[in-house]
Amino acid sequence: MKSNDTFSRYSRQIFIDEIGLEGQRKIKASKVLIVGAGGLGSPVIQYLAAAGIGTLGVADSDTVELHNLNRQIIHTENSVGSSKVKSASRFVEALNHQVKFIGIECKIDESNVEEIMSQYDIVIDCSDNFTSRYLINDTCVQLEKPLVYGSIKGFSGQTAVFNFKGSKNLRDLFPEPPFDEDIPDCDSLGVLGTLPGIIGSMMAHQTLKMITDLPVSLNQITLIDTLNWRFETLSF
Repeated sequence: MKSNDTFSRYSRQIFIDEIGLEGQRKIKASKVLIVGAGGLGSPVIQYLAAAGIGTLGVADSDTVELHNLNRQIIHTENSVGSSKVKSASRFVEALNHQVKFIGIECKIDESNVEEIMSQYDIVIDCSDNFTSRYLINDTCVQLEKPLVYGSIKGFSGQTAVFNFKGSKNLRDLFPEPPFDEDIPDCDSLGVLGTLPGIIGSMMAHQTLKMITDLPVSLNQITLIDTLNWRFETLSF
């Protein structure tokens, strides 16, 4: 792709005074890790790839199932049965071949989390269980990596930025994880397909703001109730 084509592709971002060419260069130079290529991961992958993130790492050990398709919008019927990482790779390549996609087809656990996360500038937690969320958070604190956090259930979601420029982390908000078996998840309670699109887009938006040095609200969590259409931001 020629340089003028590249400018045209990202021109609507570059035209924003607060981003400009320098901001787009920062986006291209950035390395972002997304943990989870499901409901939240799908819109995050979609919008960061479209924005021109230089290196996009995606970690997930699951395969695409039919019931994923109501909300995991980067996957298609033809992806059912294949790994979510391979499906995500095909999506990114079709959308923006300029993005360097790094597929990580394994479950992130204590044996590999530090090695994987150390290679990226920002980590985005799109996982679906508390064990992973706290492991990701604690490793970000250890490695001094900023973390973009989100979660969804039914009609409700929440998102926050942790460990960025000295800000607080997940344990400052919730010191200990609950027992997973005590917390209903999407498989038992369901989720309206558009909800992860809303929360995931907010997570991608916060990530781009961090990369381009735009203001980011710290030590706050945003709670979204889409059934009653209420948005609330709490400080902690």
